Amino acid sequence: MARLAVAKYKRLLILVVLSLLVAWFGVYPGAVEWAYSTGAYPHLAALLRILFGWIPFSAGDVLYFAAGVFLLTGLIAAILRLTRRRWDWRQWLGWGRRLVEGFLLIVLIFNLAWALNYNRLGIAYQLGLQPRPYDKATLENLVDSLLVRVNRERLACVQPLPAPSDILQGAREAYGDLRRDTALSCIYYRHASVKPSLYGEWGNYLGFLGYYNPFTGEAQVNCTVPAFTLPYTSCHEMAHQLGYASESEANFVGYLAAVHSGDPWFRYSAYFDLFNYADHELFYRDSAAARQRYRSLDTLVRADYHTLAVFYRKHRNPIEPLLNKMYDGYLKAHKQPHGIESYNEVTGWLIAYWSKYGRL
Repeated sequence: MARLAVAKYKRLLILVVLSLLVAWFGVYPGAVEWAYSTGAYPHLAALLRILFGWIPFSAGDVLYFAAGVFLLTGLIAAILRLTRRRWDWRQWLGWGRRLVEGFLLIVLIFNLAWALNYNRLGIAYQLGLQPRPYDKATLENLVDSLLVRVNRERLACVQPLPAPSDILQGAREAYGDLRRDTALSCIYYRHASVKPSLYGEWGNYLGFLGYYNPFTGEAQVNCTVPAFTLPYTSCHEMAHQLGYASESEANFVGYLAAVHSGDPWFRYSAYFDLFNYADHELFYRDSAAARQRYRSLDTLVRADYHTLAVFYRKHRNPIEPLLNKMYDGYLKAHKQPHGIESYNEVTGWLIAYWSKYGRL
């Protein structure tokens, strides 16, 4: 009987030990950077993209749908058993053990497949950047520089916006162009797998522009949003594929890729978002100065701001604040103490990059 009990809990014990070992490894960012983020992970991520990249639709979206159906049917079955009193404590104990085992297994795969990258040294280490606190004058200089660039690139966009499929292809090419910059050659992307999300319209009400699926290695992009946002969003999600897990780092790496593109729509899309982040921060420090910069935007840029604002108002719904709170908690649990506001931290990366390389 004792042997049977030990065998029953052996798998659970193994999963607990493995989870603790992975957590212990994650305490050492230098080891994670060397052994995982620039060691094992690039090969694992490339393998996932090879396995799933050829599929013409998002395999990850299908996987999540199947998982949702499985969990829902399991919940319904459990409720039915309760209402019909078809249960005993041993059976529920067994189900509870299997549930914990399943949860630990998913978390373990999640960490080994990607999430250990939250613990790496990251782009600051690779490029020798040192983001520091900055004063209002430095922020104003950045906003002014971004203002010039966003206006200039919008006026350069004389051709119509490409179709979403062409934008995704353009994002792949942007990372190829980025590698030609010797200072940024550490950012290396191969075996592309960036796809439109199957949940685009639903995503508008859930508040997501794109996401990375660590179980299939696919970058998903919501292609139903205003099209001028797609180039930068695509580059952002592809940065997650490269192992830049934090949102501020993915924003920064996505920006580097987009502004190295030969397509003005890509450069505009990146500068539009970066200006928005920087001017938003300036607003908290000096609202009058931020409004003045906004009024200096070209009329075409302001029209795009209006289009985006109307889009978000149209898809506002009661469940979105709850989802945002849940996502905020997820980010805080993964080395991003500012939660959703972590996206805005790209401003600090940009200032550090500008300070070192003298360019935006």
